[in-house]
Amino acid sequence: MTASAREIFREYDQYGVVRVLDDGNRRILSFGDDDEQSCVLKTDVTDLQHEYTRAMLLALIFNEPRRVLTLGLGAGSLNTCLHNRFPGIKQEVVELRPAVIEAARRFFQLPRSKRLVLHEMDAKVYLGAPEVSGVDILFSDLYGSDGMDEMQLDPDFIERCADLIKADGWLVLNCWREHESSELPNLLSTWFTELYSVRTSDGNWVLFAGKKPSQLSNSQIKSRLKQLEKQLGFSLHPGFKRLQSLI
Repeated sequence: MTASAREIFREYDQYGVVRVLDDGNRRILSFGDDDEQSCVLKTDVTDLQHEYTRAMLLALIFNEPRRVLTLGLGAGSLNTCLHNRFPGIKQEVVELRPAVIEAARRFFQLPRSKRLVLHEMDAKVYLGAPEVSGVDILFSDLYGSDGMDEMQLDPDFIERCADLIKADGWLVLNCWREHESSELPNLLSTWFTELYSVRTSDGNWVLFAGKKPSQLSNSQIKSRLKQLEKQLGFSLHPGFKRLQSLI
């Protein structure tokens, strides 16, 4: 976060502070004094600025989704990018904090659209609803001022996510590098047959878990990557070069 950034929004709730800063070129969402939760370019909010969000989109190599569920909104940069660049995708987003939703809409150009439905509620409660199902890709990016929500490591959470995902669908988890020594890969292998990871230079560890083995050849994967980059307008190569199989 740049020292010259000017605070333009601040609100407190039971979980802490929600701040928005502006450094002239970017809008920054922060949950603390030295925290940069999300950021967007003011001139193009679809040009993802964080390496981990670009890495998360590598799931679109293996699945061409029609329905996407995201747990954790942040500034909504991932969702805004998907909405603007992939008009055939319908999204549902679950966010616990009303102040985060307000900030995303007021300062980060989160679209108001029938193709992007927001649920203001706890992700655990949402996952427990029996009518929720049929997701092609589930992105889980649950973070607060203290870091990653440990629920993302919970077996019940992983099982419920697996239940929601279609037979050829994918789960994408944004974790920290410190979680590489956890039981998460073994846990995921209980419900998923494909498992990949990407380590980012910022310390994120992004996991991709697929229910069905990929039938794509190397040439098809590279072709799909090239097509995605053209549609997105930015490179996914840094993350792709670090993509590793864990099974």
